[in-house]
Amino acid sequence: MTEPMIEEIRTHSFQRPQVIFKHSTRCGTSGMVKNRLEKATEPGKAEFYFLDVIRSRSLSDQVAATFHVRHESPQILVIRQGICIYHESHFGIDMESIRANLDTAESAR
Repeated sequence: MTEPMIEEIRTHSFQRPQVIFKHSTRCGTSGMVKNRLEKATEPGKAEFYFLDVIRSRSLSDQVAATFHVRHESPQILVIRQGICIYHESHFGIDMESIRANLDTAESAR
């Protein structure tokens, strides 16, 4: 993920939900959550992005500022209509919750 992609994600979120997974390669919890997400089936109705917060901390901070959420890691953000409609961190992250929020976003359209 790159800096220009943040605005692209915001813009694309008006056509299709965007999901950002912020991951720390130095955090055991983040590794377990990443593994759990990788084993789950991604909902086809969203675009998923991966952000390594160790390599790109300033970019991670920019994502937090752009979408008005506190920086956490691991963290998932669901972006719809230019705003973060759902965010969760640590063991609260699972594909079923992401899917439920995508479904809610879709029905609100």
